[in-house]
Amino acid sequence: MAKVEVTPLRSWEDFFPGSERFCKPDGKDLTRWGNRVVSNLLYYQTNYIAIALVTFIVVGCLNPEGMFAAMALGSAIFLGSVWAAENQDFMGSFKRVNPVVFGIGLTVSSYILLCMLGSVMWFLSAISLPLALILAHASYRLRNMKNKMENKIEAVGLKRSPMGLLLQALGQQEEKLMKIQNYLEEKLKD
Repeated sequence: MAKVEVTPLRSWEDFFPGSERFCKPDGKDLTRWGNRVVSNLLYYQTNYIAIALVTFIVVGCLNPEGMFAAMALGSAIFLGSVWAAENQDFMGSFKRVNPVVFGIGLTVSSYILLCMLGSVMWFLSAISLPLALILAHASYRLRNMKNKMENKIEAVGLKRSPMGLLLQALGQQEEKLMKIQNYLEEKLKD
């Protein structure tokens, strides 16, 4: 397995090339939309991390205690859910069968716990704002050839990145790997 490498920061012209490289996703074809989002998350991950950090720092300067509480609780819930899905057979199968329900359950439990701490507003602004910006860009930004090639290299396992590991932990990479493996097996049979 390849070692984990941070992808380079993409240029501003590549990240925001102009309106011709942005297009509203097709809401009727969710698979294609999901592939676009995953591809862009992998290709522009360093840019997305920079956007998240800047937003995180700005909001964190406004209320450091609320920010820290929200960050600690969000991390604990995320890590707990990943651990449970990996180590508990019931949770792992439930996550694979019902990923939307699993995500909604995480969101609701996070919200309830944040209400108890009184940090809901800081969580929403510090965590959700960068996520919304990232999801909007990843949904609307059309892929280019370089993007597609980098994603194939990542999917095959020749290159590993932090976002690739995160998506794998969330179960988003397995389907792509199976498609590539099936394709390669078909070609080897011919």
